[in-house]
Amino acid sequence: MTLNLKHIPAFFISTGIFVMCLLSCQNTTESEQELIGKAEIEQQDDLGEILNKNKLTVLAENSATSYFIYKGHKMGLEYEILNEFAKEIGVKLEVKVVKDLDEITTMLNEGKGDLIACHYTVTKDRKRKIDFSLPILRSAQVLVQKKPRDWRSRRKKDWEKEIIRDPAELSRKEVHIWKNSSYYDRLVNLQNELGDTIVLKPLSGDVIPEDAIEMVNKEFIQYTVVDDNVAKINQRYYPDIDTELEISVKQKIAFGVRKSSPLLRKKLNAWLVDFMKSSTFNYIKHKYLNISTYTSRSKSNYSSIGGSKISPYDKIIKRVSEKYAWDWRLISALIYQESQFRLNQQSWAGAYGLMQFMPSVGPTFGVYPDSPPSVQIDGGIRKITKNYKEWESIPDSTQRVKFAFATYNAGIGHVLDAQRLTKKYGKDPLVWDDNVELFIQKLSEPKYYHDPVCYYGYMRGSETYNYVESIFIRYTEYKTAFPEEDE
Repeated sequence: MTLNLKHIPAFFISTGIFVMCLLSCQNTTESEQELIGKAEIEQQDDLGEILNKNKLTVLAENSATSYFIYKGHKMGLEYEILNEFAKEIGVKLEVKVVKDLDEITTMLNEGKGDLIACHYTVTKDRKRKIDFSLPILRSAQVLVQKKPRDWRSRRKKDWEKEIIRDPAELSRKEVHIWKNSSYYDRLVNLQNELGDTIVLKPLSGDVIPEDAIEMVNKEFIQYTVVDDNVAKINQRYYPDIDTELEISVKQKIAFGVRKSSPLLRKKLNAWLVDFMKSSTFNYIKHKYLNISTYTSRSKSNYSSIGGSKISPYDKIIKRVSEKYAWDWRLISALIYQESQFRLNQQSWAGAYGLMQFMPSVGPTFGVYPDSPPSVQIDGGIRKITKNYKEWESIPDSTQRVKFAFATYNAGIGHVLDAQRLTKKYGKDPLVWDDNVELFIQKLSEPKYYHDPVCYYGYMRGSETYNYVESIFIRYTEYKTAFPEEDE
C-alpha cells in the first residue's frame, strides 16, 4: 500500500471562539485596537488561525533545553512550557525539528511555524526580523574548553593555570562558533574591546551548541561559546570540559514570534506573566537545569539527540511494518498512543498489551495478554491493515489511514454513523479532515446519536478525534526526529 502522509488533520473552530478570545483580553489603547484590527485581517498569520486549526506549531532544535523525544515521550524545557500554553488556549502542540538553525527565522516568517523555541537569545538584529515574547530565562555566555587530561589528580588552583580564565587570553585563539548566533556577535564585540584579534571559525546552523560542546570534549576543536544554561546541562555528560569563564552579561532567552502575529504574542505574554510565577514553571526549570536524571535522558540511546531509537521494540516494529508496507514511525506513534510502549499495560476496560487489544478481539488476531512483543505487534498491524481495507471507498490514502485508525479506536459502526451524519449535513463523507472528524465528535450529543441515520448510539467521539489527531502529530514529529535515509 502507498501512503501519502504529508499533513496533519485540523479541526475548524468557529470564529465565535476567536471573538470571545479577543473580548477576554484586557482593555487596550486606541493604537492597540488599531493593531488588533490589522491582525484580524491577517488571521492567517495569527492567533485566530491557530484556534481555527486547533494546532500551535513550534519550530525547535533537537536539544535538552528545547525539545527531544525519549522512549516516545516528548520532553525539553521549552517544549514543556509551550505545552502548558497550548493547553491554556485549548489547542494541540506540534513540534517541527529544524535541522539547520540558519533557516529558522525564514521558516517562521514563511508561516512554517508559529513560534521559535531553540533557546533563542534576543538581539537587535533578530528583533528587526521577528518579535519576541517576554524572556523566560536569562543566561550569560560562557567559554567551553577542555580541562587538562590529569585534572582529577591535581589541585584545581594548579591546573586552572593551564586554561583560560580571562577573556583577554582569547587573543589569537581559534574559537569555533555558529555564525548566525548571538555568541558570534559577542565575540566580534569582544575583539573590539580587547583591541586584538580572536580567530573566529564559523560553524553552520546544523551544528547546535550541544554538538559544539561535544566537539570540544572530543578535541576536534579547542574552544566554543554557549549559553550558561546549556553548558550546565551538558557538563553532566562531559565532566572533562570547563565552562566557568563568562564572557557576557546575562542575556534574555525568549520565544520568537512572527511580526504579523501580534495577538499570539500578546496572549502568550499575558499568560507568561502569571505562569512564570507558578510552581509548575519553577519545577520545569529545576527539572532540566538541576536534576540530572531528566537531562541525562537526552543522551540515551532512546533519545532523538543521543540515539536513534524510539522504543525498545524498534527492530520488531520495523520488520513487521515492512512486511505489511507501513511506515514504522507511524506504527510507533500508534503504539505509543495505545500503551506508551508498556508491554504489560492494561486499561480499566480490560484492553491489554502494546496494541491494547480487547479480550474479545485479541484472540482473533492470535494475541493474548502473555503474547511476546513480536506477536502483539504483528497482530496489531494485521488489524490496522484489515481496518484500512475496510475503507477502500476512500480515494486519498492519508484520509483512508485516518478512517482506519478511527476504526481501530472506536469500531467501524460509530465511524459509519459519523460518515452518514457528515453526508446528511452537506459535508464530504469521504474526507476525515474537517468533515467526518467534526461529526464523530457530535456522537456524544443526543441530537446526533438519536438521528435516524445513526445505528450505534452514543460514543465519546472527542476521544476518537483526539486519538487520530495525536497519532498524526506524533508521527510528524517522529519523522523529523528520526528521518529515513531517502527523505
